[in-house]
Amino acid sequence: MTAFKYPLATATWDKDELDAIQRVISSGMFTMGSNVQAFEKAFAEYIGSRYTVMVNSGSSANLLMVAALFYTKNNALKPGDEVIVPAVSWSTTYYPLHQYGLKMRFVDIDLETLNYDLDQLSAAITENTRLIMAVNLLGNPNDFSRIQSIIGDRPIRIIEDNCESMGAEFNGKKAGTFGVMGSFSSFFSHHISTMEGGLIVTDDEELFHILLSLRAHGWTRNLPKYNLVCGEKSDDPFTESFRFVLPGYNVRPLEMSGAIGVEQVKKLPAMIKSRRENGLLLQEVMKDHPDVMIQKEIGASSWFGFSLVIRPGSTLSRRQLLDKLNQAGFECRPIVAGNFAKNEVMKYFVADVFGELPNADHIDRNGLFVGNHHYSIKDAIGVLKNI
Repeated sequence: MTAFKYPLATATWDKDELDAIQRVISSGMFTMGSNVQAFEKAFAEYIGSRYTVMVNSGSSANLLMVAALFYTKNNALKPGDEVIVPAVSWSTTYYPLHQYGLKMRFVDIDLETLNYDLDQLSAAITENTRLIMAVNLLGNPNDFSRIQSIIGDRPIRIIEDNCESMGAEFNGKKAGTFGVMGSFSSFFSHHISTMEGGLIVTDDEELFHILLSLRAHGWTRNLPKYNLVCGEKSDDPFTESFRFVLPGYNVRPLEMSGAIGVEQVKKLPAMIKSRRENGLLLQEVMKDHPDVMIQKEIGASSWFGFSLVIRPGSTLSRRQLLDKLNQAGFECRPIVAGNFAKNEVMKYFVADVFGELPNADHIDRNGLFVGNHHYSIKDAIGVLKNI
């Protein structure tokens, strides 16, 4: 396996995380418990949300976020409802929507921001639209002021796939908190790492209680005595131990991941600061590049990675760009999954495409990204300038 000088991701741990792991090992308590709760509390305070629910991955966070909307007492989603999705995102943005029988409507992205083409989003909404999945791509938040203006007083909710944009802000508010729920990932290559892990944030108490039940078998055991799922629990723990009220999952995180998360979230502000400093330098050196464009920042990006997209009209090919970058020591990936609507899995979806997807197609053929990190990468950015 090639060792790249400039890899996509590097470890964010030091002795604090290793000590946290050892404390859990020494305790003999490995399943979800007090360390997970401590991480949830710390993360909610960082993000500015009332509630956080940790799960075993960002993909599971998306799954529970979609599922929860089907079990609210009022305005619950139902199979066949229409949800707007961007054409560029990761696979598990879409899969829970399919798995719950929603009809997806694919909308093109903006070539510069890599998030929704907001004019297309506005035109794509129909009287059947009940939900907008807002994906904040590569650290860049959507323009939520414009999205809320597009929605107006229509009964359309927003959920955010914020798995790539932990720490991003729009108008001083953290990405992931603009919808009724937002998902996050703490996988190795993301802003913080708990090995595997994901989180959901919400300010809605009913959704919070639904998420707690769905996370662990759909049972009542983890719900407060008075809750918005089953009303009131009995005081008999034996009776409540195997009482199932929702068709849930087992996507619980480990105590080890929670303990690591407690240490990681302490470092998160400093890690985001370094990523933003790298982003500012990239913007400066790449602003006049003749062949390659970078992502246009909306609000305050947390710069998950650095997208490099060949400008329309350039004679440079992606293969040529990829070869140059690999030779210079950069590990590269496509921009998320490119135009997802081209994938074979689409044959299983109930979905349509609004109009055409020229920008998603351009990204699919002419885009890639390289890594950003929680420390200065001035030398790497200097190399990019001359690619």
